[in-house]
Amino acid sequence: MIELFFLDASHFVMGGFPGRVWSLVRKWVKTACGRKRFNVLGALNFVTKKVETIVNTTYITSTEVIAMLEKLTQEYVGKPIKIILDNARYQHCAAVIEAAERLGVELVFLPTYSPNLNLIERVWKLVKSKVLNSAYHETFEVFCQIIENCVDSLHTKLASEMKTLITQNFRIVNESDIIA
Repeated sequence: MIELFFLDASHFVMGGFPGRVWSLVRKWVKTACGRKRFNVLGALNFVTKKVETIVNTTYITSTEVIAMLEKLTQEYVGKPIKIILDNARYQHCAAVIEAAERLGVELVFLPTYSPNLNLIERVWKLVKSKVLNSAYHETFEVFCQIIENCVDSLHTKLASEMKTLITQNFRIVNESDIIA
């Protein structure tokens, strides 16, 4: 059985994420200031809905992608691994392709400008809605920990939501369907 993953990064910026509440009186809400980033490179297991992660506060580069490939091959020893990913420069570079070949991982690159085909994008939207919208985080460390806790518990605490988000329902559109 093949292990199928969808891979992409999300960059969470500590700041204000608006929410709306109707009120007769103006109410001021605390928000964080600054622009500290918490970067999460995630690989969504299509079957189990578990997300493997590599995190940092600098940048996601080919180094992190290669580390993710190594992490997945260590976690799923002896199983064929296929990873669906975007055409981001740091994902599509020679170093990543060589590492994938060396590790026996098959990479499938999505067409340019088609993030809707990468199912992990749905996961990032869910995480942002659960932990960022209308929320105040006292420190950057708390901010990072809340995001990590949410991502780590997606396949358990949020299993029902993940089941409806990550499905096998795809529609293939042929060119002849568009012309007709």
